[in-house]
Amino acid sequence: MTTTSPSAPRELSPDADTRVTLDAALTRLRAGAAAWADLPAAGRRHLLREVRAAVSAAADDWARIAAASKGLDPRHPLAGEEWLAGPYAAIVALDAYADTLDALARGRSPLAGIRTSTAPGGRTVVHTSPLRVSDRILLSGYTTEVWLRPGVTSHEARDAAGLASRHPLRSTGVGLVLGAGNVTSIPFLDVLYELLAEGRVALLKVNPTQDTLVPVFERALAPLIEAGFAAVVSGGGDVGAYLTRHPEIDHVHITGSETTFRAIVGSGEDRLRVPITAELGGVSPIIVVPGRWTKADLRFQAEHVATMRLHNSGHNCIAGQVVLLSRDWDQREGFERELRRAFARAPRRPVWYPHALERLRRLRDTYPDSEWFAGDTRAIVSGDGEIETTEYFAPVLGIIDLPGTGAAFLDAAVAHANDRLTGTLGANLLIDPISQHSLGPGFEAAIARLRYGTVAVNGWTAFGFLTPTATWGAFPGGTVDDAPSGIGIVHNALLLDDVERTVVRGPFRPFPRSLGRGRFSVLPKPPWFVTSRTGGAVSQGFARFRIDGRIGPLLVTLARAFGA
Repeated sequence: MTTTSPSAPRELSPDADTRVTLDAALTRLRAGAAAWADLPAAGRRHLLREVRAAVSAAADDWARIAAASKGLDPRHPLAGEEWLAGPYAAIVALDAYADTLDALARGRSPLAGIRTSTAPGGRTVVHTSPLRVSDRILLSGYTTEVWLRPGVTSHEARDAAGLASRHPLRSTGVGLVLGAGNVTSIPFLDVLYELLAEGRVALLKVNPTQDTLVPVFERALAPLIEAGFAAVVSGGGDVGAYLTRHPEIDHVHITGSETTFRAIVGSGEDRLRVPITAELGGVSPIIVVPGRWTKADLRFQAEHVATMRLHNSGHNCIAGQVVLLSRDWDQREGFERELRRAFARAPRRPVWYPHALERLRRLRDTYPDSEWFAGDTRAIVSGDGEIETTEYFAPVLGIIDLPGTGAAFLDAAVAHANDRLTGTLGANLLIDPISQHSLGPGFEAAIARLRYGTVAVNGWTAFGFLTPTATWGAFPGGTVDDAPSGIGIVHNALLLDDVERTVVRGPFRPFPRSLGRGRFSVLPKPPWFVTSRTGGAVSQGFARFRIDGRIGPLLVTLARAFGA
């Protein structure tokens, strides 16, 4: 639940000079909307290449300023997060969209040559990554699939892929993007989706937490801004409120909290008059299926869980918040012990997001038996209650007891996640290869029953967020009156229609323990793990390789990865 600045009361309004600036930006975008609709796929592809060059030139400043905005020195071991969640995410998305536009320009479906299969319930599965050799190297062992809604055939999927970029025959107007305040690539990626999937030019209103990045966004989006296809503005809730009710806005997209979403939608005479899509976060489960794990497995997966919660200091809509554990697992105590060690071992960092410290103080009253780590800046709590219904957006992890082992536990965990936890954005599932094999087809059926927009098996849902050809958003069914995790999807660089969810699959064990033991990976500890000693350098190296494709520096980066 990435939080935007709250909408101001309707009687408040920006000052006259600000209104003039906003009105002028919208007037220019309105003129650009028709030109965007007239631009064919080949022209859009060429423009994206210009944007790619602009992002590449701004990458160093992007990562440095983003880290500083979160209280991190560029040499901090976790500063590499800002390379992956910023320039890296932007570059891989631009490359993936360019491939889609290239296919459309040649009169082909973006799904030409991409494998499809089936999943339980009559679902077509599109195998969306890896699609490039570089993905197989950098992200070895990790895959993504997009599951379409039941009944959609692979033939129908190929015909529909392309969305508004397939037949850009008319303008769909001007979209307002209310940018997220926590992850710096989100506003940039949301602008791309407005343009390419929805056919709308976009006004990006930057969250105040990212005001220092406004010049970076302007540089990165300069080719689109100069053509009249995008604009960037800043300001608080008064600016947001003014823009959501502006007559030149045809659609609103927000990445933020449900509270802010409700304020924007309004009620009665003040009801929002245009359609809205949203990504609103939620309480994400981490389902740990009992099995026979080695000591190395317990430690690795405990660090995996700690990463899901502590990345970006817990200020992520994709953060795992509740671990569902079996009370009948004979290795449970060992796993919890390793989890506490990982929480204590991860480098300290500021709790920087607005109001997060207040939520941590409230936690002490709500869960007086909570365990605190790293100078009382992160906590683990046991038991049900608020931890299941309120997204803390802070470094707080809950542990919930459930009965059973094997299929009985998995069934109970799926039901608990679906029925007791708030939201439908993402669910994580950890299971060893032997246990997964013993469940047979029942395991895939359990994935199908999870009502989440992204399900990660031996991975973190953030991998789906970072993969441009995957989709990101709530499970279908949200409405303006009931949208705990939002409405619609983003990313989706293959421009697929009728999407139900993304499924991420990763290796249960890293290299070299992955040899002959389940899904193979050449990666040692992944660089995004908060416990990786070389994660900062490796993350930066991965991003630089995506930018320039130079093999020599990549080999140095891969050598560093084995020092994690």
